[in-house]
Amino acid sequence: MVTKVPPRPAAVPRARRPLRLLLAAGVTAAALTAVPGTAAAEDGKSGGSTLTVAVSQSVDSLSPFLAQKLVSTSIHRLAYEYLTNYDVKDAHPVPGLATEWKSSPDKLTWTYTIRKDSFWSDGRQATAEDAAWTFNKMMTDPDAATANGSFTANFKKVSAPDPQTLVIELKQPQATMTALDVPIVPKHVWEKVSDFSKFNNDRQFPIVGNGPFIITDFKVDQYIKLKPNKKFWRGAPKFDELVFKYYKDGDAAVAALQKGEVSFVPNLTPAQAAALKTQKNIRVNDAPGRRFYALATNPGARAKDGKTFGNGHKALLDPEVRKALFLAVDRTTLVDKVFQNHAVEGEGYIPPRFGSYFWKPSDTQKRAYDPAKAAQVLDAAGYRTNAEGKRLGKDGKPLEFRILCHATDPNDKASAKYLQEWWGKLGIGLKVECLDSVSDPWAKGDYDLAFDGWSVNPDPDYVLSIHTCGTLPATPKDTGATDNFICDPQFDALYAQQAVEYDAAKRADLVKRMQSRLYDTGYMNVLAYPNALEAYRTDRIGSITTMPEAAGNLWGQDGYWSWWSATPAAKTAGDGSESSSTGVVIGIGAAVVVVLGAGIVLGLRRRSTADDRE
Repeated sequence: MVTKVPPRPAAVPRARRPLRLLLAAGVTAAALTAVPGTAAAEDGKSGGSTLTVAVSQSVDSLSPFLAQKLVSTSIHRLAYEYLTNYDVKDAHPVPGLATEWKSSPDKLTWTYTIRKDSFWSDGRQATAEDAAWTFNKMMTDPDAATANGSFTANFKKVSAPDPQTLVIELKQPQATMTALDVPIVPKHVWEKVSDFSKFNNDRQFPIVGNGPFIITDFKVDQYIKLKPNKKFWRGAPKFDELVFKYYKDGDAAVAALQKGEVSFVPNLTPAQAAALKTQKNIRVNDAPGRRFYALATNPGARAKDGKTFGNGHKALLDPEVRKALFLAVDRTTLVDKVFQNHAVEGEGYIPPRFGSYFWKPSDTQKRAYDPAKAAQVLDAAGYRTNAEGKRLGKDGKPLEFRILCHATDPNDKASAKYLQEWWGKLGIGLKVECLDSVSDPWAKGDYDLAFDGWSVNPDPDYVLSIHTCGTLPATPKDTGATDNFICDPQFDALYAQQAVEYDAAKRADLVKRMQSRLYDTGYMNVLAYPNALEAYRTDRIGSITTMPEAAGNLWGQDGYWSWWSATPAAKTAGDGSESSSTGVVIGIGAAVVVVLGAGIVLGLRRRSTADDRE
């Protein structure tokens, strides 16, 4: 299955997650020792072919139970198997750790057959007991449910009657049962962890896993190193080492690509992409994205115990203020000037790539750019301007908001300048606070507005769940899975309905109604759906698989196809020339063809899951 790859999406690792960087604790050193005698390569040196990927996002955690940032979840896809994976062509469910699955007639009991040829990197066989323990830990320990708790919230009982059989009993039908984006961990290692809220899984290497790669070393904001899992059931990766190297500055990453210090760079700016297109041995992939770029409003940070916290501006609790700000944003200009047309104007929460769930507001509902109407809305709501033209709040003080900006993202900075101009004409001030990491003030609720963004999977459940009341932190001191502290009963009711709806058309309608509700509240203003702009060296990478296969992204996939399939240029089949110089050559190989031939998708063909958080 060999194809030339047109432009396509890369999941940009820029959105942030409201998760504090956690320290490792609560486990003995012996608990995580993996393969004796296996040492990580020295920084910058390896004994064979090395594929180095530049990343601009810090790892929040190497614990699958805590990690929510895209760079972290992407690495976990490489290190651990999930029950199911996604077909590289159309993202329908295909075997992962489970070779097949079936549901009872009432859809309340799901039985998964666990493969016999999956082994942990320390030599033990992966079994249904590992999967059952993973899910049960998430069901009984709130800290273990931090990242992926929405998937197990409806589980009633999980058991492993034998090593190859996993049984999940549900409280009510659940539409994501072939789209459970939960890394399965080895019970014999993780049962020794005493505190899941503090254990960061970054003190003992290699880390025991059963995915195509094994994590061998990690240094905060420097690098993550992985080696091929030679016993991976689908076949070992072709490169001798995979390194994710951290670059705070995008220009530095591009310079490293040009010098050959790295082989792949995601998240390019339009200017960087244009410059790289002229470079020898470098291929630029420019494609429709699976990500949205949004403006988030602090709705009043609160916890499940009812306590509020943070210092969000009270005026933003007024829906009329949010509506006015919405009307005073020219999304067309942002697409044109900031993204230089390497994006599509934002509308609903789900990008157009996911056609069945994509939603657009009606003509009467749409809040198109209309600064005059924005001023009228504020006037009618009692927010008058003073003699100096400054808009006054209900307390008589001039309205001035703060916006959190990612210092490493030029799109944030450029967009902020336009917002300052547009809102300034309304008499509203805007202070731009660009930080290397916005996680701490965000989690504390210490912001008014923020630039937000998530990579969306074929099944939208996860990115919808992060706006439900159930994901709020238990107390102000805790960390929840919420994106923006939104807690809206109408949205929650729709979420609950879609979660149990197996009819594809009916579920899609519910998802669209959820997007409509989110749009009307004004808490989230989706500005754009950016293209994936990424580049790699064709003299280092001979072939690599995009997802979707016909024209997809390489970074941040709904699976491990890109790095698992990547072949060093010197090993590319053919006449020895750089076959990728005229196009990106992709091929998943016979192993996947065999899997697709097996085609065990019983009953529902759910599209996928929601993995690419950030």
